[in-house]
Amino acid sequence: MHKIILFNKPFRVLSQFTDRSAEIPRQTIADFIDHRGYRVAGRLDYDSEGLLILTKDGMLIQRITNPKNKLWKTYLVQVEGKISRDALANLQIGVLLNDGYTRPAIVKAIPPPGIWERKPAVRYRRSIPDSWIRMSIQEGRNRQIRRMTAAVGFPTLRLVRTKIGEIELGNLSPGEFCFISISPSL
Repeated sequence: MHKIILFNKPFRVLSQFTDRSAEIPRQTIADFIDHRGYRVAGRLDYDSEGLLILTKDGMLIQRITNPKNKLWKTYLVQVEGKISRDALANLQIGVLLNDGYTRPAIVKAIPPPGIWERKPAVRYRRSIPDSWIRMSIQEGRNRQIRRMTAAVGFPTLRLVRTKIGEIELGNLSPGEFCFISISPSL
């Protein structure tokens, strides 16, 4: 069994323990977790939220982060505009980005999920609706989901990772973490 940390990374927190840019200090994982020896298995962008897994096991980090392992990662994505069936279909088959085609994704339009309010809140525009989708991908390119939704004409407003493989965020609030034990196979 592996002992890991599940962490609900808040908006505008770095997915690392130190901030190497000394210009303007930003919050890091160290502001929430003080357990030396643990490393992040797959990052989230500064402006993304949700599930991070921390572990001391390098092999587990490799299983989670290497796209060859085809581990599904699931996100709740708020996009600008009323998402179209064509856009959903394009996301499902894969879209062309500047670094090549993405693998097919599992994508479904969903009603607004019952999750925490983001601080600061997502900008609200009366004249432009928004939509929510649940999206699962097997890759982890830089800002991939944001680039995919923009490529089909629906920019991402909010991005929350809820699941990595079979490991789910559960009821952790932003900034909270817990320890769990998992089997070596993940």
